[in-house]
Amino acid sequence: MSFGQFPLPVSAIVLDLDGTLLDSAPELAGAANRMLQDMGRPAVSQDLVMSYIGNGIAWLVKRALTGDMHAEPDPELYDRALPFFERHYRELLLHSKPYPGVMEGLDAMQDAGFKLGCITNKATRFTEPLLQSSGLARYFSIVVSGDTLPEKKPHPLPLLHSAEFFGVPVARMLMIGDSLSDTLAARAAGCPIFCVPYGYNHGEPAEKLDQDAIIPDLTAALKLIKRV
Repeated sequence: MSFGQFPLPVSAIVLDLDGTLLDSAPELAGAANRMLQDMGRPAVSQDLVMSYIGNGIAWLVKRALTGDMHAEPDPELYDRALPFFERHYRELLLHSKPYPGVMEGLDAMQDAGFKLGCITNKATRFTEPLLQSSGLARYFSIVVSGDTLPEKKPHPLPLLHSAEFFGVPVARMLMIGDSLSDTLAARAAGCPIFCVPYGYNHGEPAEKLDQDAIIPDLTAALKLIKRV
């Protein structure tokens, strides 16, 4: 279902983290390459790592090991690599910064009276320190990480759970993201989805996604919605 009548009636807004709020690619690429160096394997480019972001760290590590979107590494290799990656990422993650305009956009949404939440596929042990260090934590009354619920994006459960938390119909909750997993989750849940064009999305442009609008920054979303 697409939502095409603007301004859309919205009571709450949930936002993705990596590629939407935070530019985390440099830190993720750094952790991936330190992991590969530890294992005596060749480095990968940041652009390649950017195409792997969005489905959680386990998926990113597997892709870095294989260089393939679909291949599965040897389980023993993966089990050996994951602790290296997690150690290095813990050392680097607090360097991730919000994209330009993110704080201004969140301030404007909050000032307009919208309830705000964050939905990410990143594990809680990485999400919480990131939100605190970046100054984003204060905006969100709910944070759903990749391990908060039995399912994560692109499954609709994180969005349905958030709508229930806010006490609003899911069709009155706007998702803002940057990737295929965001749009699939939103469509499956039955809520509108706006996409930013500067994110990761596995190297594909946001125009190819099944979205209701592409917004250059978060503030632009307010021109397309009305609070109900």
